[in-house]
Amino acid sequence: MSKPAKFNREETIKKAADLYWEKGFHATSMRNLQEVIDMRPGSIYASFGSKEGLFKEALQHYAQSGVAQLESCVANSGSPLTALKMFVEGAVSAREHNAPSGMCMLVKTVAELTEEHAELLAEAKQSLIMVETAFAKLLAQAQDNGELDSSQTPQALARFLQVQIIGIRTYAHANSDDNTIQDFIEAIFSNPPLARRA
Repeated sequence: MSKPAKFNREETIKKAADLYWEKGFHATSMRNLQEVIDMRPGSIYASFGSKEGLFKEALQHYAQSGVAQLESCVANSGSPLTALKMFVEGAVSAREHNAPSGMCMLVKTVAELTEEHAELLAEAKQSLIMVETAFAKLLAQAQDNGELDSSQTPQALARFLQVQIIGIRTYAHANSDDNTIQDFIEAIFSNPPLARRA
């Protein structure tokens, strides 16, 4: 008699994250989860505590994947600003390459949830801060390297970049004009405050 397949927590969370990302928290039913992650409700509750518990881990997975993608861009580029531009291009173009949604899952969650789910809302906001902090670290390096003007703090620049990414991804979700979208990305890094110093 063959043994049952071993439960792969990481793979299960990834599948759940993609489902939640596509449908949102409220529109994802337990039946949806059962079908996608191939677990019965009892097993879901035993492993994650609740639908909310699984969603919280899905949010964490999504944010950590974003930071890992940023680190990959750093490893494959010659400068912090080049890495950030690569990351933005990847995040925006993901809508065309099998991403469950063109919208950022964290932003989508903040827009969807109310204080009724305060813990999940706080998790999404904290994850956005985590990504923003990773941006700030790279922007500080760019300033230290003389690539970027130092008149603004890395934190302020990171917030600016985060707003630009959210805006472009939202625009791209509603429009498929790739040339305009690329122009928006170019504008982020060719105009102050993120223009490379000559």
